[in-house]
Formats: sequence, C-alpha cells, structure tokens
Amino acid sequence: MDNQTQKLKKQKPYNSYLKYSGLAIQMAGTIYLGNLLGKYIDKVAESGSDIFAKIITLLAVFLSMFVIIRQVIKSQE
Repeated sequence: MDNQTQKLKKQKPYNSYLKYSGLAIQMAGTIYLGNLLGKYIDKVAESGSDIFAKIITLLAVFLSMFVIIRQVIKSQE
C-alpha cells in the first residue's frame, strides 16, 4: 500500500464520527423546530391545550428518523 492509502484508512473513522454527529444534530434540530411550530399553531388556534405541539413534534420525529435512515443507507452503498 502506498502512503496516501494508509492516510485515507486512518481518516475514515473520524469522517464517520463527524458524519453521524452531524446527523444527530440535524435530527435534534428538526424535532425542536417541529415543537416550536406546534406551539405556535397552538397559540394561534387558541386550542387551550398543546395537542398540535405533540402531534407536530411526533411527526417531526418520524420525519427525522426517515431522513436519517435514508442517509445511512445511501452512505453504505
């Protein structure tokens, strides 16, 4: 093996850690924004409860999981 190939093998684990850390931050941001949107809709609709916040936060969790799974599958190809 040449020197450049050895350097790439050493850098690969760090790239994976950075990539998956970024995915976690992306997931947290999506869920947080979904929660903010739900709270805003609850406030505007004057529903008296936080039902929209709960529903939209749950949808944001599913959406972020879907996006994360797609990106992980795509990166393994």
